[in-house]
Amino acid sequence: MARLDIKADDALLVVDVQNDFCAGGALAVPDGDAVVPLINALAPLFPVVVATQDWHTPGHASFASTHSRDPFETIDLHYGQQVLWPDHCVRDTSGAALHPELVLPDAQMILRKGHHAGVDSYSAFQEADRLTPTGLAGYLRERGIARIFVAGLATDFCVAWTALDGRAAGFEVVVVEDACRAIDLEGSLDRAWREMGDAGVLRKDTEALLAPAQR
Repeated sequence: MARLDIKADDALLVVDVQNDFCAGGALAVPDGDAVVPLINALAPLFPVVVATQDWHTPGHASFASTHSRDPFETIDLHYGQQVLWPDHCVRDTSGAALHPELVLPDAQMILRKGHHAGVDSYSAFQEADRLTPTGLAGYLRERGIARIFVAGLATDFCVAWTALDGRAAGFEVVVVEDACRAIDLEGSLDRAWREMGDAGVLRKDTEALLAPAQR
């Protein structure tokens, strides 16, 4: 795989690598822990590193228990369709904490999303009502960022929504495929990759970023 050089105007977005999305968590993504060592290897390459956390209130609108429904059902909320999830990443709980083996000493920003009780937020750029920005685009622009690399959990939800919104905000976007893992509900992974490809999101593996420079 051809090497892709990291530049001074690149940023790494580490999406939702939290205990509840990893082994033993309330909403564990299959093989989610596997992204941790890859992200740890990538992070020192980037001049700007941002980590995100799902940060839900108790009784959040995205929780199946809030509606007395079963997890993974879909309902209509005031902003559109919402997949209902097991209670997860409740603020100030161990499940919401970043994975204990994730090493991001140079992360300058931690963005907490989904903290409004009535609105979910997969994307790091915009809440699910598609009206409320998180402020991340402005932060990255002020830091002089032109291209973002996205890694984390889960490929077909928070990673994909972040990648698509990053493109919509005018950034070049690369998803580091092997540093992500998916939930894959009823074809959601294939659908996500198709939508990201149509939007101009690139797919690379860590090998392309870590490979020695050509002499």
